[in-house]
Amino acid sequence: MPNIQVNYKNKKRYNTAYYPIRQPKILVYLIWLLSRMMLIGKKWRVEKVNMEGLKPPYMMLSNHMYFIDFELAAMGTLPHRVNNVVSIDGYYRRPWLMWLIGAIPTRKFTMDLHLVKSINKTLKRGDVLSMYPEARYSPAGTLSYLPESLGKLVKMNKVPVVAVVHHGNHVHSPFWNFRQKRKVPLHTTMTQILTAEQVKAMTVDEINAALKEGLCYDDYAYIKDNGIRVTEPYRAEGMHKVLYQCPACGVEHRMNSRGTELFCEACGKRWTVNEDMSLTAQTGDTEFHHLPDWFRWERAQVEAQIEAGIYRFEDTVEVFSMPRCWKFEKLGKAKLTHTTEDGFVLEGHYRGQDYRIQRQPLQTNSLHVEYDYCYLRPEDCVDISTEDDSYYCYPDTAQNVVTKLGFATEILYQKARRAEK
Repeated sequence: MPNIQVNYKNKKRYNTAYYPIRQPKILVYLIWLLSRMMLIGKKWRVEKVNMEGLKPPYMMLSNHMYFIDFELAAMGTLPHRVNNVVSIDGYYRRPWLMWLIGAIPTRKFTMDLHLVKSINKTLKRGDVLSMYPEARYSPAGTLSYLPESLGKLVKMNKVPVVAVVHHGNHVHSPFWNFRQKRKVPLHTTMTQILTAEQVKAMTVDEINAALKEGLCYDDYAYIKDNGIRVTEPYRAEGMHKVLYQCPACGVEHRMNSRGTELFCEACGKRWTVNEDMSLTAQTGDTEFHHLPDWFRWERAQVEAQIEAGIYRFEDTVEVFSMPRCWKFEKLGKAKLTHTTEDGFVLEGHYRGQDYRIQRQPLQTNSLHVEYDYCYLRPEDCVDISTEDDSYYCYPDTAQNVVTKLGFATEILYQKARRAEK
């Protein structure tokens, strides 16, 4: 069935297909100053590696933990102009400001051909192109999925590539509990991983391999290896949002957390989150000492369900859309399904007309997941975007499911890609 668009009664949607302005030079210094002020009170350092003599144009690819990433990156790019690729929700109530600083708008995990043109124009002007290829905050402090198209984009533009890797940012402001900060030293490395000559000589597959290696990180290993102690008494709170399946009894979506403890409400097993952010079971075996290992195990469980043909998600959701930047449209209740055959299907009724939005597995290589979303309801949701709209869906009955939906989206995309070849 074809998509049936939401009836907005002729209201125009925000047009992301425009070229960014060149960042005014005065704003380069103002952004640096404001970022420096925002870092007051934090222990941080920016280390440059293999950057001697490097001048724009170049591509700056960064891992993504929290807004503080932008502030630390600004410490390393002065005095050069930078155009940042920014998701449409970053424009909320401030599109004029984003335009003024030269941001490049896009909607997450869509086929945005104009974005490619804007990136090319930025680099041809001799500036720095900054983007966060994971396109989301890291849920587990490790490298998320990188699209295959990233290597093609680098190859097309034939400029040096700088990898910006932030260490400590995730544990400082974990995506699953960003409201409660932790006193963690922040260490950012800016490394030129590819020269223009190397890009020209390498294949796309070789470039993708270099990008994956250059952007690889593990924030929990960083904490442990550097002897950092996280002493806050709330260090476990929110962790159940990413560790949603109990490895002891196998039950999904019944995990919870409080203080320094993570526990399963189905079987009662408890784990302590230690000051080095490792995990220790209070009784019996410790299945996973390292949070990313538990996270990867959950992903493997989802993959097994998909291969067995038993994966399916269906629930009533409350939907808020973002066709423009000044407000969210409240679309009311709708039905959201996610299956191996059809991908995401969102069906609802608004202003006297049914709508149906489908994103097949090959149309969405990953999923925008939000925990405790600050712009709408302080609860978990998923954003299913098309090329001209974004639908933020809050499940009604299903609890703590958004992380699993993210796993399934990536696995189904990769499975569909393999079937194509």
